[in-house]
Amino acid sequence: MKIAVCVKEVPGANVPRKHDEATKRLVREGDQVLNSYDSHAIEAALQLVESGAADGATVTAFTVGPETASKTLQKALALGADDAVLVTDPALAGSDILATSRALAAAIIKHGPFDLILLGQQASDADCWALPGVLAELLEAPVVTQASKVELGGGKVTVERQTELGYEKLALTLPAVVSVSDAINTPRYPALKAIMAAKKKPLERVSIADLGLDASAVGEAGSGTKVFAFSPPPAKAGGVKIEDDGTAADKILEFLTSRNLV
Repeated sequence: MKIAVCVKEVPGANVPRKHDEATKRLVREGDQVLNSYDSHAIEAALQLVESGAADGATVTAFTVGPETASKTLQKALALGADDAVLVTDPALAGSDILATSRALAAAIIKHGPFDLILLGQQASDADCWALPGVLAELLEAPVVTQASKVELGGGKVTVERQTELGYEKLALTLPAVVSVSDAINTPRYPALKAIMAAKKKPLERVSIADLGLDASAVGEAGSGTKVFAFSPPPAKAGGVKIEDDGTAADKILEFLTSRNLV
C-alpha cells in the first residue's frame, strides 16, 4: 500500500501577513514552516502504518512551491515520511487552488498509484478548505473531509466525521482522498535522530515538464480565480461601557432593547 500526504509551506506564526501591491500575492518572506494542519495528516498516515492497518505501507509527502519548500518536506521526512516530492517550477508562481491541484494530481499520478491521499483540513495562510475536493475531482477518486477518525480494511477506508447534525461514518473504496481535522490526533515531535535520518531520505524535485504539464495549466494562466483587490477588515465600532452605580441592569436592558435583542 502507498499513502500520499499533501503538505504546504506557510509563513510562520510570527511573520506579518503582507500582500504585494502589484501581483496581489501573499509576500512569502521570513520564517516559512510546515502548515500545522498538515502535520495531523502526516500523523494519521504514520498511525495507520504503525497500527498494522496499512502493513508494509510507505508514506510519501508532496508539496508544490519554490526550492525553499524543501525545508518543509525535510520536516515531513523527520516526522516519519519515507520519501518526498517537491514540484517546483517558475511557471507555478501565482497558482490558485485549481492550478496547484493540477500540479499535485500530476505528481501523485506519476509517482503512484497511491491507495490513500491524506491532507490537512486547511492551509493556515489562506484558510481555504477546497483543495481536497478539487484534487479528488482531478484524480477521479471519492473524497471525505474533516475526518476525525480513519481506518483501513477490506480495500476501503472508513471515516468518521462530525457535522452540524451529528456524526457520520462513511466507507470509501480505495483509492480515496481524505482530509483530516485538527482534532484527529496530536502530531509527534521529531527526535534528533529522526531529523538527522531525514537528510538521507529521498527528496525528489520535479518540474511541470517532468509531469507532462503545460505552463498554461498552472500559475496565473491556469488559475480559475483572480484577485483584483484586497483591504483590511473595517474597524470595529467602539463599545459601550456601563458603570455599575445601581442602574447598570436598567442600562443594559435599554441597550439590548434599542438593538431589538430583547
